[in-house]
Amino acid sequence: MARNDQATRQFLLLARLEGARRALSLQELVSSLPEDYARHHRTVRRDLEALELQFPLIVESHHGRSYWRLPEGYRSVPQLAFSPTELMALVFSRDLMKPLDGTPVKASLDSAVAKVEAALPPGSAGYIVQLRDYLSVGIGPHKSYRQHRETIAKLARAIERRRSVRMRYYSASRNLTTRRTADPYRLWYAAGALYLIAYCHTRRDVRMFAVDRIRSLTLTDQPCQMPLGFDIESYVQDALVVMRGNQVEVELLFDQKTAGWVKDRQWHPSQRMVAAKGGGVRLILRVADTRELLGWILSFGAGVEVVRPDDLRDRVRTEAKKIIGE
Repeated sequence: MARNDQATRQFLLLARLEGARRALSLQELVSSLPEDYARHHRTVRRDLEALELQFPLIVESHHGRSYWRLPEGYRSVPQLAFSPTELMALVFSRDLMKPLDGTPVKASLDSAVAKVEAALPPGSAGYIVQLRDYLSVGIGPHKSYRQHRETIAKLARAIERRRSVRMRYYSASRNLTTRRTADPYRLWYAAGALYLIAYCHTRRDVRMFAVDRIRSLTLTDQPCQMPLGFDIESYVQDALVVMRGNQVEVELLFDQKTAGWVKDRQWHPSQRMVAAKGGGVRLILRVADTRELLGWILSFGAGVEVVRPDDLRDRVRTEAKKIIGE
């Protein structure tokens, strides 16, 4: 049984108990689960026993049958007192998640912040607006996912249920739409965009798919499982931002003006920095050799020099000449 199935089933049982105004029988709890979940009495009883270890479930016995309920008052959490800084953090976290407008994650966060705002004393609603006078959040370039919320919901469901998906996917590099079958592993948000990490049956390898390029998506009945030993974090660690490729050790020399901006940032987990003459800095990192790396280096303009490898130096030089039309 998939661990996610068990966790989700227990969550649904707890939600049903929270909404009930009386104790519920085992049959009532079993019947409250969606049809595509395991609805066996023995399985649900084990779930309830697991919940009893974490929540104050009360088990009552009437006429030889067991009933479960939560203590009176447990369904509603007492009003929380937020400090100004805590409230500021909530508001700004909502702003940081703006690229995911229209998705279930952002909707839940909006709902939580709205409840906090509603709990404020009369006349305090304007305080949230005043907070923005102290600190503003700039999220930079990003994609909008409002029109892709159905796709995101289906992918979340497929990951939870460990089911393969069939999709029509547009490849920007090839300007071609193809049909793919994939085993979804995780949704990954990076650099203002949302990606699906999945095993592609066509390529017979784990690939990264841009969610906004999925033209259509269908869940299948085919079960799938992330291979034992496969680590998502290791899979993406070589990418400078998103793109993966062959690893290469890169050494860059930044001049004094650019060094002040470069040395106080974490560009990649592998980076090492060494002071250089004249106030400059050498940055050494091991990353995927992709066009993403090329574009990132060019973004520093004349403030950076590629020390090695030679092949990368040549490509940067060629690309720079193309920019000015040579």
